[in-house]
Amino acid sequence: MSLLRSVVLFVLAAVAEIGGAWLVWQGVREQRGLLWIGAGVIALGIYGFVATFQPDAHFGRILAAYGGVFVAGSLLWGVFVDGFRPDRWDIIGALICLVGVAVIMYAPRSA
Repeated sequence: MSLLRSVVLFVLAAVAEIGGAWLVWQGVREQRGLLWIGAGVIALGIYGFVATFQPDAHFGRILAAYGGVFVAGSLLWGVFVDGFRPDRWDIIGALICLVGVAVIMYAPRSA
């Protein structure tokens, strides 16, 4: 259950951070206005809280592993929201990052 909880929290964190950054981007770069920017700032704040619910207590480990989730999630966001088409190198890079996440977060450790 701890593994499932951790994965779900990483997905929620990615949606909040990537979505928040995208909303700010839309508000500023696409001139959609302050409501978009404000919603983005709120989503980014939510991201900051989500990470605190990870079962592992080590901030550095959580954020390092989340970096890999962010890479893969950003590419997926681009595909589903912006119509981005990743090439094989994008996909290979994202898979390498996710392997890193698995090693950092879920490798067996001695007490």
